[in-house]
Amino acid sequence: MRFRLTDDQRALRDGVREALARRFDGRALRAAVEEAEGGGAAAVEEADGGGAAAVGARRAAGPPRLDRGLWRALGDLGFFALRVPEADGGVGLGLVEAVLVFEEAGRALLPGPLVATHLAAGAVPGAATGETVVAAVDGGLVEWLAEADAVRGDAAGAVPLRSLDPLTPLHRVPAARPAPDPVAILLTAAEQLGTAGRVCELAAQHARAREQFGRPIGAFQAVAHLCAGILVRAETARAAVYAAAVTADPADIAAARILADDAAVRGARDCLQVHGGMGFTWESEVHLHLKRAWVRTQRAGGVTESEELLAAALTPETA
Repeated sequence: MRFRLTDDQRALRDGVREALARRFDGRALRAAVEEAEGGGAAAVEEADGGGAAAVGARRAAGPPRLDRGLWRALGDLGFFALRVPEADGGVGLGLVEAVLVFEEAGRALLPGPLVATHLAAGAVPGAATGETVVAAVDGGLVEWLAEADAVRGDAAGAVPLRSLDPLTPLHRVPAARPAPDPVAILLTAAEQLGTAGRVCELAAQHARAREQFGRPIGAFQAVAHLCAGILVRAETARAAVYAAAVTADPADIAAARILADDAAVRGARDCLQVHGGMGFTWESEVHLHLKRAWVRTQRAGGVTESEELLAAALTPETA
């Protein structure tokens, strides 16, 4: 069995990366965060003397608004209809291609209920084209509930939560948690893989460019080891996620999710260490990757369910 990407798959990945770079680049990301945070850095600078006034300016901000133009553009790209059969108006590709596309979405920190809308394509009218935004009850939480046109699952009694990620509004629902969808778990793992790859790039770039004592900080063993650890975890997760996309085995998906969560969270934390204090500033996207990675770990009941599923698959049956 060949696990290398085909030329068509590489072209798909590169094309999605280029399209997202045009439509949602770093500048657009920071603008979205500033809007969601009530002006972000601008609020701090413009408030009278900062301090309590700046904090008040941020707390006054409402939940983030979903860019409907971006959502329709994703629909035009075939992002949501990727796995819908061509006979039904979709693109007609498979799970491997979906993983590649969601990896790029994670790399770009693309906001919105991407997984829920993708899974609803073909079942909910307008989801495939990006005309309809679909949210879903997932592990007792719902992302982007206020912006959704349709909700899959029982969201009655949903209570808003304060989210770590400024671009992922959350609600908690009291209803019983539905069984997690393995495809949703795998696509979330692909997003985590995108974050792991991106923070690896950011750490390496900063380690090469930042100088201390007359040489790049990457020349120092402690920093080099941090960067190496980020790379090893990212590539290990990549192998697991790609393999799970090929096999679609629930145990493989559970393993991929565990490794991808670890690669994204620990990679972003170590990337912050490489950047030092500036990694937490508004000019940097590193802290945004960490916050999004933390929120993704809560999907599908959290990593514990994947650990239990994998443990059951690996434990021999007893008489």
